[in-house]
Amino acid sequence: MSSATKEILSKVQRIIPPMLGKFHKGQMGRIAVIGGSEDYTGAPYFSAMASARLGADMSHVICEPQAAQVIKTYSPNLMVHPLMRQSSHATASDSVSSISKSIIDMLPRLHVLVIGPGLGRDTLMQDTCAKVIEAARKQSMPIVLDADGLNLAQTKPELVQGYKECILTPNVVEFGRLCKSKGLDTSSLDKGKAAEELSKAFGGVTIVQKGGQDYISNGEKTYISDLQGGLKRSGGQGDTLTGALGTFLCWRKAYLDRLWEHEGDLDEIETLALAAFGGSSITRECSRLAFSKRGRSLQASDLTEEVSTAFTNLFEEPASKL
Repeated sequence: MSSATKEILSKVQRIIPPMLGKFHKGQMGRIAVIGGSEDYTGAPYFSAMASARLGADMSHVICEPQAAQVIKTYSPNLMVHPLMRQSSHATASDSVSSISKSIIDMLPRLHVLVIGPGLGRDTLMQDTCAKVIEAARKQSMPIVLDADGLNLAQTKPELVQGYKECILTPNVVEFGRLCKSKGLDTSSLDKGKAAEELSKAFGGVTIVQKGGQDYISNGEKTYISDLQGGLKRSGGQGDTLTGALGTFLCWRKAYLDRLWEHEGDLDEIETLALAAFGGSSITRECSRLAFSKRGRSLQASDLTEEVSTAFTNLFEEPASKL
């Protein structure tokens, strides 16, 4: 681990709430993952379970009814809400407004939204998420967009333009699409500068550009998340990232709300970047641990089982062992 990474992780540690008896259910994080179409049930599960395993108090999945039936069998620890609708399953009374209203009504019960895991490209599903993003933005709620959720940033950039409580998590292909949607040619730039330029083009949203190293930029400052990860590029590992980001954003809120005694010298902008770095670091450590055990057979579910150990390694071990 580089000295720069150690220094950043020591700051991340400061926004992680201590375990105190005075806290009550829900204060350490209420997250909803919106996605889960008929064909894609694993992604929202992995995201929501990563948030729960990392330490969020309550993890919800808001999905399509046929996906809900499946996801409920994966774990009884998640709260699954069959509120989304695919066009092929919609009835005459299922409009974007009516569907989105049922989800928007839940927002006061939540701290963070993760939008995209298993969402698919169905028009009704996408348009419903667009309405939810508009409502969440009015409430200044942090949002993480990944996978098919990034399609909304690409096709309807006004949804996130200038919204600094938004994190986009593109892989290399998705990053290229987002750059193209903004008319950016970043081919001659190093990855850190490219992430910075894309963030600026979106008005300061945080970009987590995934890869051999993760580049995290808000357009002004860029972190390089360089912890060793695994060498297997199986699908679904990014879902652990979105769940981890969701929990760190909840902890950021608890820090900013001063739910425990601390120095309070980290502001909203810096804590957002630290939350992104923390989520990236946990995911990379999960990948490393899982790969060391599974090698080529590694699957996304293996990362879920390593979340607790990854947290211990990065944030509970003595600094001399990092």
